[in-house]
Amino acid sequence: MKSVGLQGIEQQSKELFAYFGLAVYYSQALEQQLTNLLMLMKLSKGEVPSEEELTELYRRKLSSSLGQLVNEIRHHFPFTEEETLLLKEVWKQRNYIVHDYFKERIKETFTPDGRARMIRELTAFRDQAQELEQKLQRYTNELYVKLGLENDQPGVSNPL
Repeated sequence: MKSVGLQGIEQQSKELFAYFGLAVYYSQALEQQLTNLLMLMKLSKGEVPSEEELTELYRRKLSSSLGQLVNEIRHHFPFTEEETLLLKEVWKQRNYIVHDYFKERIKETFTPDGRARMIRELTAFRDQAQELEQKLQRYTNELYVKLGLENDQPGVSNPL
């Protein structure tokens, strides 16, 4: 196996932590889209009559965990079975990455092969979370249009 100098190790470690950051970022983007979709679902059902109530509900939803949002959205939005399974899988993986990933994998961070393997796993999670977030964004935009709300900027992650 090829020896990696201290600079190489530092660079690979930075890269590993960058991929970890991207994984967490996309899980938060997913949380934001779930919040947006929940809010629009409530608006579409007339469940939030005043602007003050809407603002307060939005604030509360933003502080909800991914698990709380996943459990709630399933009761309000007609996801396919595949989408529901994907939501649950991303939720489970997100919790593992945020709470246990480095505790359980610390030894792997000290080898080039271990770091490369971790980067591949984090990249796979990021891609899965990003794909799901984009799908939810499309649902949010469709509902936004259906409700007759103006949306001048396609792909805006916070349409409310």
